Amino acid sequence: MELIAEKREKLGKASKSLKKSGFMPAVIFGKGLKSQAITVSQTEVEKAYNEGGETTLIDIKIGKDTEKVLFKEMQEDPLTGKIIHAGFYKPNLKEKTEAQVPVEVIGEENNEFLKNGEAIVLILTNEIAVEALPMDLPHAFEIDVSNMQVGDVVLASQLSYDTSKVGLVDLEPGDMVIKLDKIEEQVEEEVVVSEEEALEKIEATEETAVEEEEGGEEKKEKKEEK
Repeated sequence: MELIAEKREKLGKASKSLKKSGFMPAVIFGKGLKSQAITVSQTEVEKAYNEGGETTLIDIKIGKDTEKVLFKEMQEDPLTGKIIHAGFYKPNLKEKTEAQVPVEVIGEENNEFLKNGEAIVLILTNEIAVEALPMDLPHAFEIDVSNMQVGDVVLASQLSYDTSKVGLVDLEPGDMVIKLDKIEEQVEEEVVVSEEEALEKIEATEETAVEEEEGGEEKKEKKEEK
């Protein structure tokens, strides 16, 4: 995956004019490196980000130089959802780095319980933090639910990935990632009240009303006496 970029000389408010030409501001940064301001095609950035996410190394060509980077710190327009600024992190390719890998559920259309509306997929962990060399980062953790039964779960230990190259940062082997849960139908129980109970309730209400009325009359009489 490759992006063509140009060095950005004008910073700040001058970056706003880039939108009209189909480009957007971006920056390349890394540990111990001086940040480099660039401009890239907004359309190409959207395409690359949608295809690779934040765990796929991409090449950014600036003139004769090529930098291997990861998407990092993306900014989106709150109204349109389009990317308006991109941060590209240049990792040390020989050192392990941490990244958030998304969990993707597939095969929902093939599961009889999901198709019949009897169950729902509970994703307990949307993203999983991993540690690996940049070129070994998985794009996503795909979980096929086609043959899962109601009540079945997928644990971290059951995820498919190269354990010799990728390590999970926060999850333990026994932690649940997803569960196929039954959809409970909640039926409101009708409270049946007998005729005797209804009469008792009415009588109690009437007695309370009478007591309050009598109390009010007594107070009124005392005031008049004064």
